[in-house]
Amino acid sequence: MAQPVPARNIQHARRRARRSAMQALYQWQVSPLNLKEIEQQFLVDQDMTKVDLDYFHELLHSIPAELDKIDDLLQVYVDRPVDEIDPVERAILRIGTFELINRPDIPYRVVLGEAVQLAKQFGALDGHKYINGVLDKLAHQQRSVEIKADL
Repeated sequence: MAQPVPARNIQHARRRARRSAMQALYQWQVSPLNLKEIEQQFLVDQDMTKVDLDYFHELLHSIPAELDKIDDLLQVYVDRPVDEIDPVERAILRIGTFELINRPDIPYRVVLGEAVQLAKQFGALDGHKYINGVLDKLAHQQRSVEIKADL
C-alpha cells in the first residue's frame, strides 16, 4: 500500500511549483511564446522531479486566464500601473493574488511568506518589502475573517 506523502514534502513541492511558475510567468510576460510552449519547455529543460506539477500547471494557466481580475485587485494597492511593475515582482504579485482569492486552503501567512521568499531570491533589492506590503493589504481585504481569527 502506498504511503501518504509527508506534509513537508508537499510544502517543498509547492514552493518549487511557485518558483517555476514565477519564472514561467516572467517568460510569458517578456517573450512571444504561448503558455503551452513555455510549460513544455520547462518540463523538458528544467529538473521538475520535485515540483508539484499539478500546482505548477494550475498557476501557469489560471493566472493568465484571470489576469484582468487579478490586476484589477492589485491596482488598488500598488503605486503605479501594474504593467509598469518589474516583471519578476509582477509575476510574484500575481501568484500571491491568485492564491489569496482562489486558494483558501493555503493560509494567508503562507501566501505572503512564499511571495516574500521569491522576491528575496529573484526580485530587486528590497523588492520583498514592496511585495509584502501590497499582498498584506490585499490579504486584509480578501481574507479578513481568517486574519481576525488569527489575532
